[in-house]
Amino acid sequence: MLRMAEALRRALNLGSSAESEEYTTEAGPPLLLLGGPGSGKTSLLFTAALEAAGEGRGPILFLTQRPLQSLPRGRGAVLDPLRLQKIRFQYPPSTHELLQLLCSAHEARGPAPSLLLLDGLEEYLVGDWGPQEVAYLAALLLDTAAHFSHQIGPGHGCGLIVALQIQEEGDSGDALQLSLLQRYFPAQCWLQVDAQGPGQHCLRACLDPGGQGPRAEWWVAFQPDGEMTVTPWPAQTGNPSSDKGSSSEGQP
Repeated sequence: MLRMAEALRRALNLGSSAESEEYTTEAGPPLLLLGGPGSGKTSLLFTAALEAAGEGRGPILFLTQRPLQSLPRGRGAVLDPLRLQKIRFQYPPSTHELLQLLCSAHEARGPAPSLLLLDGLEEYLVGDWGPQEVAYLAALLLDTAAHFSHQIGPGHGCGLIVALQIQEEGDSGDALQLSLLQRYFPAQCWLQVDAQGPGQHCLRACLDPGGQGPRAEWWVAFQPDGEMTVTPWPAQTGNPSSDKGSSSEGQP
C-alpha cells in the first residue's frame, strides 16, 4: 500500500529513503491532491502518512473533519503499530476551528511534524467564502508548514499535502476556488476512477510537480483483498499535457 505514496513523494523530493535520508527546506512545492468522490484521496493520504512514519523522522499531523472509518488493508508496515502511533489525528469540525488550530501551531509543544496532511479541504470552503478567504486559508496552510520546517531546523523540512474533492461539472464558484488554490499549490496530482484499468478498482493518477520535474502517470489498481499495485501509464504520443482537461472540469 505504500508504493504510490512513495512514488509521489520521490517525484516531489519530499523525502524518500531510496533517494534521500532526510527532508530539505527546498524539498519542493506543496501538493494539491485532486479527485472526485470515491477516487481514493483519503486512502492515498493515509498511505503517505504511513510511509512517512516509517522514515524515522518527526510525527505526522493528519487533519480531517471526520475520523477515518477503517484502516487500509495490507500486511507488514501497514499494520505496524509503531507507525500508527506517529500519526497525530486532529478533527477540526468547522472552518473556524481549523483556522484556530493553524494559527496556534506555533504554540504547540513537542517535536514539529515532518508532514502535514489535510483531507477534505472542500468541507472547509463553505458558505459565502470568496477569493480573499480561500487565499487566506491556503496561505495559512503554507505558513504553518514553513513554521514546522523552521522548528525542525536547517537542512530539514515539513511536507504539505492537501486533498480537495472536485466535481466533473462544477459551478463557476468552484472553478474560481480551484484556480486560486492552484496558485498556492503549483504541484498537483489528479486522481480519476477508470473502469478500463487492470484491476477490480482502478485509478489513473497524473502527477504534475509544478516545474520541479517531469509529469508522471500511473495505473493504481486495488485488488479484492485490498492490495494496491502501481504500474506506469502507457506512454502518450504528442504533447504530454494535451489530454489534461481544464482545471474547472477536474480531469487528469
